[in-house]
Amino acid sequence: MAPEALAQVLRPLRNLFPAGAHPKVLVGLGSVDDAAVYRLNDRQAIVSTADFFTPVVDDPYDYGAIAAANAMSDVYAMGGEVLLALNIAAFPANMDMAVIEQILRGGADKVVEAGGVIAGGHTVEDKEPKYGMAVIGLVHPEDILTKGGARPGDLLVLTKPLGTGTISTALKRGVARAEHIEVMVASMKRLNRHAALAARSVRAHAVTDITGFGLLGHAMEMAQAGKVGLRFWASAIPLLPGATDYAEEWIFPGGSYNNQLYYQSSIHFDEHISEELQMLLWDTQTSGGLLIAVARGRVDELLARCLEQGQDAWVVGEVVEGEGIEVLP
Repeated sequence: MAPEALAQVLRPLRNLFPAGAHPKVLVGLGSVDDAAVYRLNDRQAIVSTADFFTPVVDDPYDYGAIAAANAMSDVYAMGGEVLLALNIAAFPANMDMAVIEQILRGGADKVVEAGGVIAGGHTVEDKEPKYGMAVIGLVHPEDILTKGGARPGDLLVLTKPLGTGTISTALKRGVARAEHIEVMVASMKRLNRHAALAARSVRAHAVTDITGFGLLGHAMEMAQAGKVGLRFWASAIPLLPGATDYAEEWIFPGGSYNNQLYYQSSIHFDEHISEELQMLLWDTQTSGGLLIAVARGRVDELLARCLEQGQDAWVVGEVVEGEGIEVLP
């Protein structure tokens, strides 16, 4: 759903489940975080999330793997480890069973990679395929990572390049180049596990994963939750190969425009930043990376931890006093 529509439909639910009435719910509807967290005891809390979507690539195995990585990402964004997952699926009645098997196998292999287990699921018939997971993770209550907590002076680190929205839309239109698709798929299939472990190891102040609301949409949630401003350096933000090419052809998914409409009043772009690059920062992402706010004095340690695990990471901005987001060249 578009950000504005989602905010509207959630309003009645927040009134029905006020945070103070449920003290064991450490993260719930009262915040804009990536998953729910429920305290079991002083040492354990459950992280719960769900995500599913229609195919973003042609290969069924890759589709399943991407959907699983995307669903599990919310657990990592909260600092947790994956315990188990339940498949959520909708398939046409006449869909080839071999294709469905490949989708489910792609998802299962990612859960195995995460160290979790698939313990069941639910399927329905639908005209358009949809696949994803409900995921349960575990985190120590003192190790929870949230969107709030960023402090002025922190640096912002991003762990995957942007561009999955424009490239996958180009793929749907039949104009994406094979080499661009290959790199995009590899990025979307990569788990955010190592990035989350690195963030936890340096006591990151705030974390979110970059998905449907794009870099700037999710960054705006981080800024609002922490009551701070953010500043990005556009030239430092990594882009997938081909993303600029398709952006110049103005190939974007509809969600990117929704993000722009909802958040643009709080974002200031330097006049030298092209409209194409601006749209890439609004671009809706699938299974994107983590955006991490970390103390300036520990950013080198964070980058070193990422390097040890073969995890890409880029310093893309900083946290400042104030509110909103500024994007500089």
